[in-house]
Amino acid sequence: MQKRAQVKNTSVKSKKIEGGKESNTKTLNVTQTKTQNEVQNSFLSNPNLKATREGFGEGLLEVARKNKFVYAVTADVAGSVGMSEFSKELPMQFVEVGVAEQNMVTVASGLAAAGKIPFAAAFAAFSPGRNWEQIRTTIAYNNLPVIVVGSHVGLGVGEDGATHQMLEDIALMRVVPNMQVIVPCDAIQAKKSVAALVSSKKPAYLRVFRQKSRVMTTEQTEFKIGKIQVFKEYEKSASAGTSVGANSVCIISCGPQLFEALIAAEQLKKSKLNVAVLNCHTIKPLDSETILKYAKNAKLVVVVEDHQIAGGLGGAISEFLSANLPKKMLFIGMNDSFGESGYDKSLYKKYKFDANGIANQIKNVFTKNSFK
Repeated sequence: MQKRAQVKNTSVKSKKIEGGKESNTKTLNVTQTKTQNEVQNSFLSNPNLKATREGFGEGLLEVARKNKFVYAVTADVAGSVGMSEFSKELPMQFVEVGVAEQNMVTVASGLAAAGKIPFAAAFAAFSPGRNWEQIRTTIAYNNLPVIVVGSHVGLGVGEDGATHQMLEDIALMRVVPNMQVIVPCDAIQAKKSVAALVSSKKPAYLRVFRQKSRVMTTEQTEFKIGKIQVFKEYEKSASAGTSVGANSVCIISCGPQLFEALIAAEQLKKSKLNVAVLNCHTIKPLDSETILKYAKNAKLVVVVEDHQIAGGLGGAISEFLSANLPKKMLFIGMNDSFGESGYDKSLYKKYKFDANGIANQIKNVFTKNSFK
């Protein structure tokens, strides 16, 4: 039986950079006006927590107010996927199909065929988990601008357990022709992704999380489908001139786990590792140019994701690099196993998705002299 009751989110206390000191590490100038150090300090110390599903809901309502062709379609989970306010304010652009995810996406494809731009949202375990064939045939095959929104993904689902912790959805969706795959890092980016997907006029899968997570970007941060954001640059080695040095690591992540990767990068400085951190919010189409640029200078490429190792972001990047620039890689994610019931923070620690787990796994690779 499906679990339909809404469960109160469990907020995770934020981790602080050791000593609360501002780092000299170079980062993406995400606001386009602040200095690099100010930007880094803002997203590493910003205490704001907000779920990406909330950002999606806000973005959808904002866009639909201006565009009567934007529709919201859901399968009896409007409150859980951020569509409650939409249903009240814009009832003529809202469709409730009941507990019927297969019907939800076929209705959405019909709306798209009639000139609408529908967002079909449900728990990812059931969409795309249950209705993948309908997505493939009625949406992707016809190249219709339907955005399938999968919420309640990864270990972050927490207490609902393995049946609802969807860890295979990226693999399911990135293999489908014509399908874009977007995983926003925070609520603000999730909000911006809605407008970008409406403008793209293409089929897409938008992956959003249930749990509240750290806000890392600002309203001024640029978001473009298919373009990686560099959240932390390599530090230049004084002895090597323009080189980044021998112990360089490129961490590529997506979704809220990106914040843990940033904290891990700070920890790795103590081990004299030179780390760049990339936000690969678009898994398909992949930003091959930026990946090549940063992988070229890395001794180790690390992928961190709240998803199965097979078929996810790591799979996409390794497929690309193996054909263009073979590199030693470390994959941090679920290793061919299901999740379990528990608090999200505890689960991330157990499965080594948290900052300490990420940092320790990277250090172990170097400790084993794998590059000699």
